[in-house]
Amino acid sequence: MVLIYVDDLLVTRNDHKLILEAKSILKDRFKMKDLDELRYFLGIEFARNDSGILMHQRKYCLELISDIELSNSKTVRTPIELNQKLTTTEFDLHFPTDNEDDRVLDDPSVYQKLVGRLLYLTITRPDITFAVQLLSQFMHSPKTCHMEAAMRVVRYVKQAPGLGILMTVNTNNQLIAYCDADWVACPNNTKSITGYMVTYGGSLIS
Repeated sequence: MVLIYVDDLLVTRNDHKLILEAKSILKDRFKMKDLDELRYFLGIEFARNDSGILMHQRKYCLELISDIELSNSKTVRTPIELNQKLTTTEFDLHFPTDNEDDRVLDDPSVYQKLVGRLLYLTITRPDITFAVQLLSQFMHSPKTCHMEAAMRVVRYVKQAPGLGILMTVNTNNQLIAYCDADWVACPNNTKSITGYMVTYGGSLIS
């Protein structure tokens, strides 16, 4: 299998001989540089040991923390506050609150860019998937509480920027899925929120 992004190619297969043959054919037809074993691809880093391959985005995390000036901030133990319910501006019109400080951001693009960067981070950080998915629902009209929640996710990531997904060498052919639902948990539309996790051979794939 060959993954292509602009001028970067990733050749992968469970047969090393076929990988060498594919690279040899490509070299005969194109001017290219072989970087040998995969270490970095599209912001994702790959570290190998006897247990398997760890996919992480440590460099990406550190750049994100620095860019939004949270290098000196304290870390938090959870990506979102327990039982926190974030609401839309439309919801607030029908059910106003006494919190006058919770207003619509003057420049929503700052929030939109931050959530966009966090969405890319969920590739290797499934532990923040729920929080980021929740934050992405307020892109059109973010409020100060949404921005504070997004910053909290970054402070959570800061405590372990090198955390990622381990693709274990101890594989089997078992496909296991877990699912759970929080009935009528969303205050904005009273719909249920479903979470799931799928593993193959002990490695998380979705």
